[in-house]
Amino acid sequence: MSLLAVAQSGPAPPVAGRPILIEATPVPLNPQNPSATAVGDFRYAGGLALTSSQTDQLHGLSGLEVASGGRLMAVGDMGVVFEAQLLFDAAERLVGLTDARLAPLTGEDGRALVDKADADAEGLALLSTGDRLVSFERRDRIWHYPAAGGPPRPAPSPQIAFPSNGGMEALAPDPEAGADAYLVGAEVTGDTWSCRLSSPCVRGPSVAKPPEFGLVALTPLSGKRTTYLLRAFDAVGGNRISLQILRGTEPVARLDLARPMTVDNFEGLAALSRPDGTIRFYLLSDDNGSPTQRTLLLAFDWCP
Repeated sequence: MSLLAVAQSGPAPPVAGRPILIEATPVPLNPQNPSATAVGDFRYAGGLALTSSQTDQLHGLSGLEVASGGRLMAVGDMGVVFEAQLLFDAAERLVGLTDARLAPLTGEDGRALVDKADADAEGLALLSTGDRLVSFERRDRIWHYPAAGGPPRPAPSPQIAFPSNGGMEALAPDPEAGADAYLVGAEVTGDTWSCRLSSPCVRGPSVAKPPEFGLVALTPLSGKRTTYLLRAFDAVGGNRISLQILRGTEPVARLDLARPMTVDNFEGLAALSRPDGTIRFYLLSDDNGSPTQRTLLLAFDWCP
């Protein structure tokens, strides 16, 4: 069964967090050309800038999952898990969020994570069982949060030393390899691993990328394709994003975002198949808690 089929098999267990009001402001694909509707083969399906006056923790969102009913879940650098319901217009374009909740990620002792070295969540994988996996940087590890609740427990992760703040950014379920299987990707090197809850991680392929880009997310698709999200930043060019779909090492499609288009520090990636045969990609940005950055959620449709 493909990732897309599993991801849409049912909603994730609800987050037992507090409700918060989200202000979702529509953003164009290109502020200098508001009529722009596509980037190559990828059609823009709406985008939002997310803020909230009710919390100071809606920042640093990185790992992302979206279920078929439009339920979004994300984890972030401040040790939080965020959940909301996506809203669409008659053309199925993304127009808003509702029923948003924010909760702390808990540690093995059942208490909320508060120390930055422990709480820096980067990747999220929702297994078909409803169990959640979360990867962390700084103190590198993957935790398994059972669907039935309770504290997390360690999950197999690559047994190597990662650079500080450059570790397991990319995490995704790998249902074609098993119900408990998942993929892990390293930001700095682009190395990947295949892992299972029931066995150690095995080294996989490395993603070919320019050295200035980091691997921040990945997700397998049907047909032996994999989507990789690469990110680069410098003071002159700003943020640059490259979403690349490969079959093995062969390029299939590519979406590049850079100024003057709407772009930020995108680290979250989700993919869903749609009834018309297209695949919808969602990109979520980590604003680093900076007033000069934004938490953006963009949607793109691609026809294989």
